Amino acid sequence: MNSAPLHRDLESLRPALVRFALLQLRNPGVAEDVVQDTLVAVLEKPDRFAGQSSLRTYVTGILKHKILDSLRSRQREVSFEPRDGESDEDFIDMLFRADGHVLAPPRDRGDPQATLEQKDFFRVMEICLERLPPRMARVFIMREWLELGTDEICREAGITSANAAVILFRARLQLRECLDLNWFGRAG
Repeated sequence: MNSAPLHRDLESLRPALVRFALLQLRNPGVAEDVVQDTLVAVLEKPDRFAGQSSLRTYVTGILKHKILDSLRSRQREVSFEPRDGESDEDFIDMLFRADGHVLAPPRDRGDPQATLEQKDFFRVMEICLERLPPRMARVFIMREWLELGTDEICREAGITSANAAVILFRARLQLRECLDLNWFGRAG
């Protein structure tokens, strides 16, 4: 892909990417950083975009993983400071088991390409998600797209598990109606 059109296309996608990241991360600085990391990842390896999906779908798939990384890193971040008399090496040793394995190995991130295979469906799904109220869309995306557990969602959104269940129920109903009208009900 030619560099100039790619830069132009990415610049046109940037506002939508920032809005999406901000919806999930609720911190403008972190959202900007995640979008910037996403755009850099695309620009560093433009040949990875094979054209099997739209550029927007491809970039949004990368952004999804960057958002997940950001959310999970915030949960894992612990302020480590060695106690008096401890060295940095002692402190680092606390992160590993006696056999040398890490205490908490990273989770499998899945296959981002599988998410991109149904580009038209995801385009319609994105339109339907944009029609949801922002808080409802955020909770739904956290659960179904980012695959966060209820506890993580409640912590990030500042809601109770009962409230999360109601929000998810309503989101699913509204999305089903939107998809019935705009995807499943369309002429073949």
